[in-house]
Amino acid sequence: MIHLPVMFAEALQQLAVKKEGIYLDCTFGRGGHSRGILDQLGPSGRLLAFDRDADAINSGYAQEMLKDERFKLIHNCFSELENIVAREGLTGCIDGILIDLGVSSPQLDNPERGFSFLRDGLLDMRMDGNAGVSAAQWLATVDEQALVKVLFEYGEERFARRIARAVVERRVQAPIATTRQLAELIEEAVPVREKHKHPATRTFQAIRIEINRELEELKNVLQQSARVLKPGGRLVVISFHSLEDRIVKRFIRDESGAKYNPGKLPIKEIDIDKGFFKKISKAIKASKQELAQNPRARSAVMRVAERI
Repeated sequence: MIHLPVMFAEALQQLAVKKEGIYLDCTFGRGGHSRGILDQLGPSGRLLAFDRDADAINSGYAQEMLKDERFKLIHNCFSELENIVAREGLTGCIDGILIDLGVSSPQLDNPERGFSFLRDGLLDMRMDGNAGVSAAQWLATVDEQALVKVLFEYGEERFARRIARAVVERRVQAPIATTRQLAELIEEAVPVREKHKHPATRTFQAIRIEINRELEELKNVLQQSARVLKPGGRLVVISFHSLEDRIVKRFIRDESGAKYNPGKLPIKEIDIDKGFFKKISKAIKASKQELAQNPRARSAVMRVAERI
């Protein structure tokens, strides 16, 4: 069965794929978007994809697509976009960049990866299992106040202090090593449940964002995108929670000239730096038809900008 990622048709439409174009898929995942882009490219077109998850790189999806000479797949995080493009000799030649953020279904479905509180497994959460510290290692040493800050800022968790205190008290007794141990600890610490939301949802999100440096990665790749795209090239970003979307929205707004408004200062318009992008459309959401088939698309927001 072919995997279709969230807002598949909308992503391809907004990329406006040219047959002879050169494109980047910054989050290969199971290759759904990459496959769609390749299908629209002609013989001289080219697609470069990368992913920080070795499981994605070594998957059957990837190995099958690597048979296509127009396609290249690199194991790296997307904050290395500018370096990767430079090594390929493609700086300023890119016609479109697609960034599909968040955790992929294979990552969530594999208990060994430790992303989901719905399945018991080792508390890992690393996008790249060979780099950095796991969630369990981080929780074993993180300062209580630092943990409160992460849970509040990255998870918008109103019971951050209660959860952090519970973590610190529990780890003195024994290491918090599995997803079930952490989820149960959170259930005990949180006094009020949100309707239709597990009490561990925000905490798992916050810890995952922290140990993978997800928001820093996003900020870096957005800044680099302007330096690798050619004029008229498209930037398409799909985010799945408000923290990501806020960063993307502000970046496009600022690089579309909003931050350069001089007000009443005596500055000529020609002297104002207008930024690198123009906004192409308002935020795009998944269709009702897709929502009926895939509830995960409910929180997805797509934003699009064009290099000027």
